[in-house]
Amino acid sequence: MGNQILLCDDEIHIVRAAEFKLTKAGYKVRCAVDGQAAWEQIQRECPDLLITDLQMPRLSGFELCQKIRETPRLSHLPILMLTAKGYEMVQEEVTRKWGISAVMTKPFSPRELLKAVEQTLAAANPAQAAV
Repeated sequence: MGNQILLCDDEIHIVRAAEFKLTKAGYKVRCAVDGQAAWEQIQRECPDLLITDLQMPRLSGFELCQKIRETPRLSHLPILMLTAKGYEMVQEEVTRKWGISAVMTKPFSPRELLKAVEQTLAAANPAQAAV
């Protein structure tokens, strides 16, 4: 496995739970506490997958996605979006407009997150998934 994941959320307990589950499953996980920090990390080294919260300080999840999609060398990056239960989004609209693979509502099960990560990476790398 060994895919690199960038996990971006300003809620430390969310980051730690997800980081633990993903690391245990064999992924290399880097973390960022807000959208701006994630953007800076992505520019230095593009991960295989971005998991980002929607509502964050400095740069929201949507703003981060927009920057990624507008940058040709990064535009292919698969993205999973996390959002608070009270924030309503039409998933089809978000998927189409921002190229987001999946939207997960918080609180979520780390097992569900792992499943979404595996599905997203398999869809992004079909040849690798077939091995």
